[in-house]
This record gives sequence, C-alpha cells and structure tokens, in this order.
Amino acid sequence: MAHSTTIIIQGVGHVLLERSTRAKHLNITIKPFKGVRVAVPQGFSFKKAEQIARSKAGWLKTHLGRIRKIEEEYSAIPRVQIDRKAASEILKSRLEAIAQKHGYTYNRVTIRNQKTRWGSCSEKNNISLNMKLTLLPDTLRDYIILHELVHTKVKNHGKGFWEEMVRVEPEARELAKQVRQHSCLGWVECR
Repeated sequence: MAHSTTIIIQGVGHVLLERSTRAKHLNITIKPFKGVRVAVPQGFSFKKAEQIARSKAGWLKTHLGRIRKIEEEYSAIPRVQIDRKAASEILKSRLEAIAQKHGYTYNRVTIRNQKTRWGSCSEKNNISLNMKLTLLPDTLRDYIILHELVHTKVKNHGKGFWEEMVRVEPEARELAKQVRQHSCLGWVECR
C-alpha cells in the first residue's frame, strides 16, 4: 500500500496525499513553503481522498492566495543576523525564570530558527522556542514563553487555557494581539 502520492488540481497545483496513522479524519492543510497536504487516515482510500481534495478546489485556491502572499512577504524581508548561541542562552534563561516564577515544569527545550511559529509545547511537555523571539520586545518574548508554559497544563486554546493565561498574566489578551502584529517569518540569518 502506498504511503503517499501527489496529484495536480487545476488552479491549485501539486497536492500531496499522505497516509497518516495519527489522523482520525481526512485533514487538508496548507502551509507556507510546503503547500497543500491531505492527511489520509487508515482505512480511507486515496481515490476518495482525491475526490474530496478536488471538491475543495475553490477553498484551496482562496487560501493558497493568502499563503502565497505570506511567502512573498517572507522573500521581500531584509535579513538580520542573530547569534544562535546567544539566543539559546537568553531564551533558556527566560524560560527557566518564568517557569519558576509561575510554578510550571517542562521536559526539554529546543531553540530553532522556525519560519512560521514562535514556539510550541508537545504532548510530553517539551518546549520549542523560535530564536527570533530575541528580536521581540521583552514583554512579548516573555508572553510567548509563558504561553508555551501554560500549554504544559492545558493543551489547547480553549476557555481553560485563557483562564489560566489571564490568571498568571492579566494582560494576556492584549499581549496576544500585539504578538499577532509581528510575523516570525524571515528577517533572520543564523550565525
């Protein structure tokens, strides 16, 4: 049985159909620089997945336009150099301080140069932080770190998550708005 195949949808382009052991339902995603991916759950035929993907061509075209705009903006942004080692030291230090201040625990931390995410927290409470956080104002950097630490307790962005965020940072919603004004795409070259 094939694990993946690529189809072409007119006006959309290449679409990757990929078997997923984790997917419970057919899932279509569009990511900058990666394109369209259809996660096909076990027991779901590629033929049926292709039919559904083709039926979503209009939706895909709309969203691909927005993704392509993000890719163009990324390509046009001038690059700033950042020292990976210094960024790692700063972020690990802030993570530890904020975790201790608010009583959170986490497993491992990794510092990466990511294109589309400021940070993430895995199911095992491993935290990944984008080294570009060091270019943000300190209040926004610390807010994002706290955001990931809250995910060690609440794994989604539902009501419980925001209740916990506001409990530890009363300005959480305003800070979230400010973060959305900053793109983590581009502007960094690693040294």
